[in-house]
Amino acid sequence: MIPKETVDKIIETSRIEEVVGDFVSLKRRGTSMIGLCPFHNERTPSFHVSVAKGIFKCFGCGQGGDSVRFIMEHEKATYPEALRYLASKYSVEIEEVENSPEEQAVNDRRESLYIVSGFAAKYFHEQMMATDEGKTIGLSYFKERGFRDDIIKKFELGYSPDVWDALTEQAVKEGYSLQFLEDTGLTIRKDNEKLYDRFRGRVMFPIHSFTGRVIGFGGRTLKTDKAVPKYVNSPESDIYHKSNVLYGLFFAKKPIRDQDNCYLVEGYADVLSVHQAGVENVVASSGTSLTIEQIRLIGRFTKNITILYDGDEAGIKASLRGLDMILEEGLNVKVVLFPDGHDPDSYVQAFGSAAFKTHIEQNKKDFILYKTGILLKDAGNDPIKRAGIIREVVESIAKIPDGIKASVFVRECSSLLQIEERVLISELNKIHLSKSKKDNSNYIAPQQAQTPPEASASVLTGISDGDDKQEKEIIRLLLNYGHELVHWDDITDTYIAPYIISNLSDVTFENPLCIRILDVYKKELENGSLPSEQDFIKHVDHEIADLAIAMVSSPYILSENWYAKRKIYVRNESENLRATILGGIFHLKKRKVDRILKKIRDDIQLETDADNQAILMRHYMQVKEVEKGISMFLGSVIIK
Repeated sequence: MIPKETVDKIIETSRIEEVVGDFVSLKRRGTSMIGLCPFHNERTPSFHVSVAKGIFKCFGCGQGGDSVRFIMEHEKATYPEALRYLASKYSVEIEEVENSPEEQAVNDRRESLYIVSGFAAKYFHEQMMATDEGKTIGLSYFKERGFRDDIIKKFELGYSPDVWDALTEQAVKEGYSLQFLEDTGLTIRKDNEKLYDRFRGRVMFPIHSFTGRVIGFGGRTLKTDKAVPKYVNSPESDIYHKSNVLYGLFFAKKPIRDQDNCYLVEGYADVLSVHQAGVENVVASSGTSLTIEQIRLIGRFTKNITILYDGDEAGIKASLRGLDMILEEGLNVKVVLFPDGHDPDSYVQAFGSAAFKTHIEQNKKDFILYKTGILLKDAGNDPIKRAGIIREVVESIAKIPDGIKASVFVRECSSLLQIEERVLISELNKIHLSKSKKDNSNYIAPQQAQTPPEASASVLTGISDGDDKQEKEIIRLLLNYGHELVHWDDITDTYIAPYIISNLSDVTFENPLCIRILDVYKKELENGSLPSEQDFIKHVDHEIADLAIAMVSSPYILSENWYAKRKIYVRNESENLRATILGGIFHLKKRKVDRILKKIRDDIQLETDADNQAILMRHYMQVKEVEKGISMFLGSVIIK
């Protein structure tokens, strides 16, 4: 368990823009920072980070919280795991009793899988660096490939002994659970009895999570036996999902942001060689087909991807169609082709770092233009094949969400294909029309999908009789201004929070979450203390924290151009707190009064006794006077 004072120190030390910035490319806008939300797919940024308040908030999907909450949600980590990550990032020492692997397994299965994977990475590395077999086979292989000691250490490369159960035996000896060795795929059980190591006799490439923890492995055999697969990878587990992982991203994420470009290669060795050459913004899909999750992962850091292909033209043509989904995500794609017989790894080893960088700069081409050239070369003078190319190229252009960018490619492809631009535009419009019809045929209107036949008219028109918005507005005012002093109507030495609460003593709230927040305020005020917005933002009740974050965040900022260019001064609500606070109070009261008046009118219509009707009428007139007073302040017009 982590002591509370240590937790407080971790939270105080953490800077929200730095924590989020490790995962999301942020740009400053006014007093906030914005970027693409990592929790849902979007092309227009709706993810805001408030440095002053120490929180993040997505106005698209609703996710929000502080630094700890971000790590928990993004990395699917527990509260202690998130705290440990932040403590490590900011060098805050945590004094706590270490759990044994068995105890950790009871407390947290995922943490146990991380622990076992971390142990295996260390074991493989030590086997390569400290044993005769490891040095002779594993280390010699990496040295022959030209990898320096610093790269070997940085990427934690290793060697798995060519023994049936060397890792398994050592792990069990040190107290690690067989169950977790099997769950990570490090150990395989055959016929429910025999145990053996998955990666025996292979050089090892640990795969790191976004935060640097080992989550899986790739193992390469050095044997020439064709019956033995060249590469073996960890199976899917609770901590490793290959479609969501890019090899080398942990080391590349900052360079990708700094260079505003990501180099995408195919294999582990390509990443290592390119990284060693000084091009550190490089990742690999680890031999698997590129997935939409991996593309979106890159899209958090940059809109620019440069794919480094080897010289295998057949492999390139096979992958062209799949790469259209990069365009669909709104990313810019360039392609670099290496000479026949070379991949990024072999090229940089053969010609050196400087020649490698020069080759990239001189040979990178836009993906669509490159694709057009490849297909034209393949078609030759065959008119039927050339007609098919037009369709295929236009289908790629249709994937681009940016209309201006698409029109540029139409013009350039028109020249390459030697066909009129209007023909390409016509084909493009057909594809868009077809897609639009398909989308419409699959669309179900919200009312059709969600509203039962017997739903009332108020539901169908979106009208609600509740006071939800006004009640939440009161919470917003409490959180944003509750700690400030009242400075109107000759009132002194009173804070806005108790002022609001005392003026709403005659109002019954209906929103359960608002009621819980008000109860916290009342309890703290009774104890002589005034809660701050941070008390609610970091509240242990996630529902309270979520509402607090939503209430203190806004997706909008006032443009400086109103005054700078047009000399129009727009007042901020904080400049007239009397109007802001009383406006919130009276708008809520007016809602409540309107509902009381409606109920009295309904009761009068149903009442048959004349005396009772008279009593109800007097009550109605009394409430009507209250409504007039509220309306006078709000500037409303009473029509009945």
